Amino acid sequence: MEEIVLASGSATRRLILESAGLRVVVDKPEIDEASVKDDCRSRGLTVLETAAYLALAKAKAVSPRWPGRLVLAADQMLDCADEWFDKPADRASAANQLARLSGKTHRLVSSAILLRDEGEVWRATTMAELSMRPFSKAFIDDYLLRAGDDVLRSVGGYRIEGIGVQLFESIVGD
Repeated sequence: MEEIVLASGSATRRLILESAGLRVVVDKPEIDEASVKDDCRSRGLTVLETAAYLALAKAKAVSPRWPGRLVLAADQMLDCADEWFDKPADRASAANQLARLSGKTHRLVSSAILLRDEGEVWRATTMAELSMRPFSKAFIDDYLLRAGDDVLRSVGGYRIEGIGVQLFESIVGD
């Protein structure tokens, strides 16, 4: 079976692919995501278009290094009331993000693209609406203590695959 090249440093993405039985080689792209997002926003792109653009940029950065191989890249964007959230830099930033998302519904956009020799083979963009329960500062502090630094690797400051699922009242979509 051919290995798939994952254009990402995400341990979660790698684990998902390996759990599906795929052989994975990781090649982390070197792109300035903040600049790409700023450029997309200045051009009036939507959050869905920006997630797709970021995934494509990552795949295109890696694909030339792997001739003939399938290269998969993905990105997620979190949008709440037209504010785009990023991965928090530290626990204080994570606490701030969670406080701003508390009691609100936000959109989590996921986009993935598969290239071979820089040509598009497949692409998908989906969106889920996530409604967070309202919670106190004490709850946020306790959650961050229990969740650990994993929250710093996820847009919005939560990992829904783990104890972060308790933050939500409802999730609509994938």
